[in-house]
Amino acid sequence: MLDNQGADIHSLAKEGEEEDGSEGIDFSNYAVQLEEALGEDEDDEDFLYEEEGSYQQPPATYDEQLHNILRDGENNETSSIDGNQSENDAGIPQYDTSLKIEISRQSTPSSSNYQPSNLAFIETRPRLSGLFPHSTSSRLRSFISQPETAHILSVPALEPAHTPRTSLSGTSSPTAIMNSSDEVMKRSLKREVFRWTSLKDLGQHIFAKKVTSILGSSFGEPTVLAVHGLICIGTDRAYALVFDFKQELICICKSDVPSDATGAVTAVALSRDHTYVAVGYSRGYVNLFEIARPHTPARVVIPTTLTVVASGRKEGHIEGVKITGIDFIGSRHTAIISMDESGLAFYHSLGKVLFVEATDTIRILGKYSDIPVTTHKDEIPVSINNGAGEGHPKIRKSNIILAMASLPLGPIQHPVENYSVVALLTSSKLVIVGLKPAPRTWHRKYRSNLDELPTENSKWRGCVAWLPSLAVESVAADGSIVSDPNLNVIKKGATYTLPLLAYSWDCSIYLLQLSEKKALQKAGNSKATSIDVGSLEFKELANWSTDADYLSLQWFNAYLLLACTATHIEVWDIRRPSRVENVQTPIFSLSPLTSQKNADYGSVAHCFRTYKGKIFHLCQHELRVGIIMSWADRILSCVDDGDFLSAIEIARTYYTSTAPGNCLGLPEDETALKALVGPRLRDLMSASARYAFSEDRLTDSTHVTPENRGVDRTSLFENMVNTCLDACIALDDFEFIFEDLFEFYQVSGITPIFLRQLEPYILDGTIRMVPPRITQKLIAMHESRGNYDHAERIIWHIDPECLDVDQALTLCRKQKLYDALIYVYTTSLKDYVTPLIELMNLIRQVQKIRYKVFSSNHLDEATEALVTNAYRIFPYLTSALTGMIYPNQRLMALDGRTQAKKDIYSFLFFGRSYIWPQGEGGKLIATCDDGENEPTYPYVRLLLQFDAEAFLHTMDIAFEDEYFNDETQFISRLVIIKILLEILPSPDLSSNVKTMMNIFISRNVPKYPQSIYTYMTPSSLQTVLLNLTADNDTSTREDRQLAAEYLLSVYNPHDHEEVVKLFSQAGFYRILRVWYRSDRKWESLVSTYIEDPDVDPTEIFESLDEVLSLAKRENKGYLPKETLDVVLGAIPHLLETEVTETAVLVDKHLQDFHQQVLDKISSPHKQFIYLRCLLEPSALPEDSFWYNASIRQRAPSLHLPVSAREFYLRLLCQYDAGGVIRCLDSLSDNFFPAVNAISICEESDIHEAIVWMLDRQGDTKGAFDKLKVSTMNLTLRLGESLNSEREKPETSMHARSLLDKLINLGDIGLQICLNRSATGSSGVEDFWFELLASQVDAAQNVSAFSRYTNIGVQPYFHDEEALASLRSLVQKTFTSLISLGPSSTLSFPRLFKRLVESVSSSTSNHSSYSEFKVILTSMMDSYRGEGDLLTITGHLVERDLFEAVEQLSRSRLQGSRARGITCSICKHYFEQNSNSAVTTGESDSGLAVQRFSGLAFHRKCLPAVFASG
Repeated sequence: MLDNQGADIHSLAKEGEEEDGSEGIDFSNYAVQLEEALGEDEDDEDFLYEEEGSYQQPPATYDEQLHNILRDGENNETSSIDGNQSENDAGIPQYDTSLKIEISRQSTPSSSNYQPSNLAFIETRPRLSGLFPHSTSSRLRSFISQPETAHILSVPALEPAHTPRTSLSGTSSPTAIMNSSDEVMKRSLKREVFRWTSLKDLGQHIFAKKVTSILGSSFGEPTVLAVHGLICIGTDRAYALVFDFKQELICICKSDVPSDATGAVTAVALSRDHTYVAVGYSRGYVNLFEIARPHTPARVVIPTTLTVVASGRKEGHIEGVKITGIDFIGSRHTAIISMDESGLAFYHSLGKVLFVEATDTIRILGKYSDIPVTTHKDEIPVSINNGAGEGHPKIRKSNIILAMASLPLGPIQHPVENYSVVALLTSSKLVIVGLKPAPRTWHRKYRSNLDELPTENSKWRGCVAWLPSLAVESVAADGSIVSDPNLNVIKKGATYTLPLLAYSWDCSIYLLQLSEKKALQKAGNSKATSIDVGSLEFKELANWSTDADYLSLQWFNAYLLLACTATHIEVWDIRRPSRVENVQTPIFSLSPLTSQKNADYGSVAHCFRTYKGKIFHLCQHELRVGIIMSWADRILSCVDDGDFLSAIEIARTYYTSTAPGNCLGLPEDETALKALVGPRLRDLMSASARYAFSEDRLTDSTHVTPENRGVDRTSLFENMVNTCLDACIALDDFEFIFEDLFEFYQVSGITPIFLRQLEPYILDGTIRMVPPRITQKLIAMHESRGNYDHAERIIWHIDPECLDVDQALTLCRKQKLYDALIYVYTTSLKDYVTPLIELMNLIRQVQKIRYKVFSSNHLDEATEALVTNAYRIFPYLTSALTGMIYPNQRLMALDGRTQAKKDIYSFLFFGRSYIWPQGEGGKLIATCDDGENEPTYPYVRLLLQFDAEAFLHTMDIAFEDEYFNDETQFISRLVIIKILLEILPSPDLSSNVKTMMNIFISRNVPKYPQSIYTYMTPSSLQTVLLNLTADNDTSTREDRQLAAEYLLSVYNPHDHEEVVKLFSQAGFYRILRVWYRSDRKWESLVSTYIEDPDVDPTEIFESLDEVLSLAKRENKGYLPKETLDVVLGAIPHLLETEVTETAVLVDKHLQDFHQQVLDKISSPHKQFIYLRCLLEPSALPEDSFWYNASIRQRAPSLHLPVSAREFYLRLLCQYDAGGVIRCLDSLSDNFFPAVNAISICEESDIHEAIVWMLDRQGDTKGAFDKLKVSTMNLTLRLGESLNSEREKPETSMHARSLLDKLINLGDIGLQICLNRSATGSSGVEDFWFELLASQVDAAQNVSAFSRYTNIGVQPYFHDEEALASLRSLVQKTFTSLISLGPSSTLSFPRLFKRLVESVSSSTSNHSSYSEFKVILTSMMDSYRGEGDLLTITGHLVERDLFEAVEQLSRSRLQGSRARGITCSICKHYFEQNSNSAVTTGESDSGLAVQRFSGLAFHRKCLPAVFASG
């Protein structure tokens, strides 16, 4: 790293001086050379910048030289606009229209995405995963998740590391080095779209608080703006100020009428020839001023009154109504249109007759609502009601005109202009009117989304903007004036585009195209004379919507449309259409009449103008002008900040058409774009590199901080390489990067910086062609640092023509870099055999040490590296035999592919040892030690012994190659198969190797029937098939079975019985099942399912069910004895697999053998599950292991004998005592013998079930007698258990059990009493008495026992808990009894009296009464609490109900607002009159509004569903 004394380029060279020995470069003549290379300066634009940092001084610095590079040949947009203007300005007074602007250049944010980053490699060794097979991925295996075959020497899964290019990002500025990385990131996130300049000289006339004019008074606050060759600003004191583009005040237009009478200026317009100004005022006046004589209006349009209008003498704006828009028609000075806030629009022809003003006014839209004026039936009525006095109208907002504009004249006359077209937009429709040859409406479009507006104010948002016809010959390639054939269709031979109207409602923008159509019509009564009569045609081109209302639309050029919302200025490209820019700008800063708290959004349109590529904003405190940043402007912005790397990066994004935002200044055609940007990009890189390495930069202030500390400049030179590399990749031209830029780094002694940044591009495959001199240095750099893995990756990623073969081979052999070694041999030397020989030598070494580690899987580092390298032979073979280059997996050339396969097959399958290289000097390539005889096909045997599965996997892939489809080749698939068959009997091959060979042959014989199977003898195939059954290795059983299936698909073996026997021994059950099924051997088929360990347990029972059904179908509904015996013999295995499925299977096919199956179940719990599945399948718990949704839906089985049913009841009492009653209730009465069932429950101490069964038999009295006896016995046992608990706490669980039995018994008794009470049975009161008496006795006995035996011991199970439970039971019974209410058969007082007398007679202790007191007191407390809760709830509900009714009543009185102005049924507009109702109207002619939906209807159209109220 650099020290803090101010590092420069020469200090960075220390890192590479030892390698290169380079000296510093002399930059003394750099400035002269750069000036000569870049050429002379260009003239400045018409927009003049006077402040510091402007472009007026002759270029002398690097920044200004880059300005020249970008400006060279660029179309001067302002000049071209002025050229167009001159056609219209002939013969009229000329003013200086070049805008002289005082501008302060602000720092432009950079858009570079680069930050300094160091290249770091994480992996240290190449990895080979996926390039050679293991048992988990081999093609010879049946499925991927097979356990691995045990290799004596196993290797980890490794793969070559394709190191991706790291994201090198950062911004390095040669003149702003002090920016920290955080600041750079913040700047890169911001992109300048508009560049604004305040017109300060002009602003001093308008915005200065104490400025006085020649009249001696202030001009007032600005209100509106117009720009067309000049700048005109209206004020609230009735002044209209006209400026030229030098910001010089030309004239002041002021009416002779006092400002109090005219009001403020609310609309201004400039004529097409810049000689007249039309001004509209807030009191309805309209004045026309000639700029040459501004002191007196040339024409005046005086407002009228309603009385005059009613008399028919005059039409016009009503006095006191504000003029909201004004515009000139065509090129005439005295033809204007105006509109006011009442919704009226007029055409004024301001002529003179005999030197007397003769104004002709025509109303083109709107009506006076209080005057009976006939209007078109579809026009929206305007209501103007008299206010405080005559002529002071009350404006209705619903009738206002949102926008108005006339079609401006284009550079060339278009036929549509002859119609004097005017567009008017209201809240409900668009109207296009033609004033010539006679006023008429040409087009009308109604708004369709009035009921779906996003906000309430969205209805009043609308804008229009015209794009005139443009001359085709003036269309520039950079898009400043362009015609898109998809939008403005130009007919063949035409010289102009078609006019286009952009208009908006709320958040939607629409494009409408105008054209003229000629048609022949007869002239008068003459039949022979016809004339061409024109008409206008309209075509909707596009529309789009966003999420914000549009307040102003302006055309920037022929395809860019500016749209202003309340918070943003958007730029839309209509060719797509798409929004290319969206810049946040608060609305209150756009207009002097708006504020952040109270924004009149409609006034924004009068303060937002565009003219010839410039944008004008009249803001609260300034008038500013702006441009949209073109591609050159954005690059120059980075240059101004000194960020030349970002400038290069931005130029690259424009070259590749990936730059964000608009592409202003660039042609649409890709070829033209690249021809324009490409040379600039090259010049930028060249100039930036020369400056970065110049003497001037070495002595500037970028090397020290303000604290005089040194700055590390490494990131600058790192990012320069990355940026220029990206640019050269885009240009597909690397001459600069490898010749010029590398020379700078080499001469300066910082070559390693260049090489480190180049490396990621090589490794990710972006750059493959690198000059050999650079490749040499890159490999040598890693070799000198010991990074051999990096050097290896570099070698096999570089194109072989760029390698120094001697350097690469020396390094690879020395450091054992076999991937790179193979790559160099195969690509540079076209030698495909030597890599095989090198790797086979490694295999021989591995084979020699195998016996040393036979019993250990631990490998030392050297051995592990040896094994890893030896295994590279398989991915190399796979790649080479399929025509791919190893290891980068690129496709070989056609001749290379053929040669590689020919050489490798010739070597591998040569019958004896091979001599290589062939010819003189060749050596015999042996596979055995000296003195041993070489076997036949030695190299195939060596690979099979090393890893047969991997080698055969490779050959399986190679068999699919098209090379074997050529019958003229010396080798074929059949030859290889025969060679393997010849090797197969060799005794030196292990059983695992032979198994893999048999699998390979079996799978490939049917795969290639024409080339292999046809020529194979049946004996060979039989031998292979039988060999598959000979291996006893269970890990390969499925693989061998699958291979046998492949072979059997084309081969029918002889000696079928013997093969079946061998298959059965080998466990090929899947094959056997097919054969047994076809032979109808059901018993054998059943055995295969049972004996096959690979069959899923769920599939066993489905398959057995199918087989047994087929067997019964062929045997008249009975199972054959042999099949039955097999199934019965398999019952233990089936029970071990799944009890419930076994039960279902037995119940379906072996109904008479349930008892026999039960006897084979050793576990009582499994017996219980078995029987429950048959008798109560729905009771199987969902969270149980035995849960099966299909079984739960079964009906109880009727095939079980009575003994099995009673056995289930006994097991049920043991495992689920609470389910006994449920079971008895779900089954029929005779399902269990009643006596036996009662006896079983008695033995199991399930007293509640006995009581339930007695009641079910109709012996309710006997049931309660049993309840009374059982309760007494359980109470005594509970007392004894509580007593023993004090001595032995572990017995508390028994006491709990007894208590639960008492509670269950009480619940059953209560249920019986409730049922009998509901049916009105006789003796119900006795049943209640018996139940309550037994429960009270139990509570008394436990209470007395607790007091008598309380000796102060704290037991595990509390006496109080038992007593509380019993009292709760009594309270529950009493509550249920009371809830029944009075009855003729049941009297609560009488019952209670009997109960008290019974208890008192049975005991002499007064505790009986206290027990009643406790029970009744607790009941009363509970009732009292519930009553209080009900009272509180009632009060809350009453209060809420009162508030809801009150709110509903208020809403009914207030009425409802209609969502639209048309009836939701008939779609006609509502008639406006003073008697109309806006809520639920009282007259049939009024409107009715549905209260909740806001839908509006005529009273006569009101739907019946709403008419009722």
